[in-house]
Amino acid sequence: MHFLPVGPGGGGALFSPAISPHNPKRVLVACDMTGSYITNNAGETWRMFNLHGRVTFFVFDPKDADVIYAKSAGLWRSVDGGVRWKLVYPDPAKVTGLEQTSDDAGVSFVTREKPGTITALAIDPANSKTLYAGLQRGGAHSLMWSQDWGKTWQALGPLAGAALRVAVDPHSSPADRTVYSLGATFVSVYEHGEWHQRELPPGVATISAISIAFSPRGHGATLYAAAPSGLFISNDGGTKWNRSELPGSGTTVRALAISASNPNVAYVSYRNLQEGLIQKTVSFGVMRTNDQGKTWEIVWKESSQPADNIHDAWMSPIFGPGFPGSPDDMAVSEQDPNLVYSTDYGRILRTSDGGKNWVALYSTTRDDGTFSSRGLESTTNYGIHFDPFDPKRMFISYTDIGPFRSENGGASWFPTKDGIPEKWKNTTYWMVFDPDVRGRMWAAMSGQHDLPEPKTWRKKPASAFEGGICISEDGGKTWRVSNTGMPSTAATHIVLDPKSPKEARVLYVAAFGRGVYKSVDGGKNWSSKNDGILGKEPFAYRLTLDGAGGIYLVVARRSTDGGIGTEDDGALYRSVDGAEHWTRIVLPSGVNGPRGLAVDPKNPRRLYLAAWGRNLPHHSEGGGVYVSDDTGKSWRSSFANDQHIYDATVDPKRPEILYAAGYESSIWRSGDRGKTWKRIPGFNFKWANRVIPDPQHEDMIYITTFGGGVWHGPALGDPSAVDEIATPVAAHHR
Repeated sequence: MHFLPVGPGGGGALFSPAISPHNPKRVLVACDMTGSYITNNAGETWRMFNLHGRVTFFVFDPKDADVIYAKSAGLWRSVDGGVRWKLVYPDPAKVTGLEQTSDDAGVSFVTREKPGTITALAIDPANSKTLYAGLQRGGAHSLMWSQDWGKTWQALGPLAGAALRVAVDPHSSPADRTVYSLGATFVSVYEHGEWHQRELPPGVATISAISIAFSPRGHGATLYAAAPSGLFISNDGGTKWNRSELPGSGTTVRALAISASNPNVAYVSYRNLQEGLIQKTVSFGVMRTNDQGKTWEIVWKESSQPADNIHDAWMSPIFGPGFPGSPDDMAVSEQDPNLVYSTDYGRILRTSDGGKNWVALYSTTRDDGTFSSRGLESTTNYGIHFDPFDPKRMFISYTDIGPFRSENGGASWFPTKDGIPEKWKNTTYWMVFDPDVRGRMWAAMSGQHDLPEPKTWRKKPASAFEGGICISEDGGKTWRVSNTGMPSTAATHIVLDPKSPKEARVLYVAAFGRGVYKSVDGGKNWSSKNDGILGKEPFAYRLTLDGAGGIYLVVARRSTDGGIGTEDDGALYRSVDGAEHWTRIVLPSGVNGPRGLAVDPKNPRRLYLAAWGRNLPHHSEGGGVYVSDDTGKSWRSSFANDQHIYDATVDPKRPEILYAAGYESSIWRSGDRGKTWKRIPGFNFKWANRVIPDPQHEDMIYITTFGGGVWHGPALGDPSAVDEIATPVAAHHR
């Protein structure tokens, strides 16, 4: 009775791989969607954990194999091999709360004083209690020093910018350490109590990537630095630099990693390698040097076709090697310069032979050509959908990778996008099945992901988004466009009126930026139904049928500044005549960010509104779950502990059971129609989209997330699970 991942594995961008110097089978990696992952068996299986946001680096204690540091909203430390984590910086005793900053509920700590942000960390190789950290406070940067395991800190001196790397020379005297601080525009060395500034390579103003290692024989620091003008190497700690010529022309470096045990060995991730005079070919991949950059061997080379030595699972063979691209980050084992882990836009791969072969660690390919998760799920998803004629046929509506299908009850998965237009394939926001016709289903597709987040619609008008409705008659194996009368649009939701005749199904679509469209012939033809909906480009997002002939529309807000009472507010509408006319429902007081609406299946007058709070200084207001017993004429607050509720769910078989999913690391459950709520233990992911009850097992639920895959587990939670630090801190200071 644990929460387990469901899906094909991977799919979302991964960063910051780190290999334990004590045990090369222990590896950590971070996703930009707040999840972090650890394996203790070289990637055969992974466990997700969450520390309030994306981790930007991991650091291992050089003495104690079970001590690991991770930096997200703060600096965290684990003393049990990554199972439990405690806050180191800012001082947890001075933390007074959590501020859900930005409209996607990013988090920062509220403290009695402004602590600043740690940007890099190093641990003294002889004394684990001594820490060195790059610190940014406001516009000032400095190198900090702690001699008591991070309890107190003192400044060693200012830095010219944010430190990307901090490193301690292990051959310097323990009583007089030499410390390197490396940034995008500087190389600073603290030696014998004084600061020395090293020049960047000639003609270089900014470094895009830098790595450092120390010769085992004590010959100083070796630095590799990538800049727009090329790759540069120094074997004397940055006093002198030599340009390293890479193969091909136009080659640019995306990432680099150096061997700590042998600085002569390094790897670079490259792009835009051009070859040929008349017919130019452009490739990307990885190069390796064994002689400190004098010569390079291309060990990974791809363009339009997967390389023979890249033993991938589903991403590159199905979506093409350009989809994940060359590695965004790499890590070399301290014990073995031939052992490298790489991450990119969806995968983590490993080479154990210095680059001759690369093996996927995010997914397992089964004998039937399907794919199963290893626990490293890093993709946004909105729904998990069940074929009413075949309980083993399931679908996940994903961002960036479109729809995936399972024919074995979720044990393994494969893409199911044949016939979907290329510009629409990015995101499937929802699916709906014909309850009476086997194999018939519709999918709401969009070329624009992450709606309704502001970062998406600020870039261009919502009416410019590509997408629409696709229909399948063979259970999702193949699709065709079914969009006549509806311009290309970001379709974010589709619902079917089950009372309509099967030969003339009535369907409704929420078109982000265009409003509502309706079909009365099973999706063959569509017509706009916006009478009464205000605004030039309404952010129509979700639709809900009430079972009694009514339909509700949630319009997402445009306001992100905490204000209320403007035309940028979100809205809720109701129609009782098949969307021919819409009436605006007054939202609860203080609410301008509706996200979802659920209706009691036994009482169509009872509504549950999921609301997104308004971000105010140090707190949010107007979020949570609100209840109405009179179809929205009046409202009362049911739940406000989480101010960023993405959606509310009513159990269709037991309407007294409700679920609320939000972006504050928790799923909440009510067994009494919203009178009281309890947190479901065992779920700790930062961003939860919605709960979907398991139709085959009433004591189980699925949870869809914004970047953490699909979770499946006990509806009452897992009391034996390790309750990670993120939620307890949030609950304590809420």
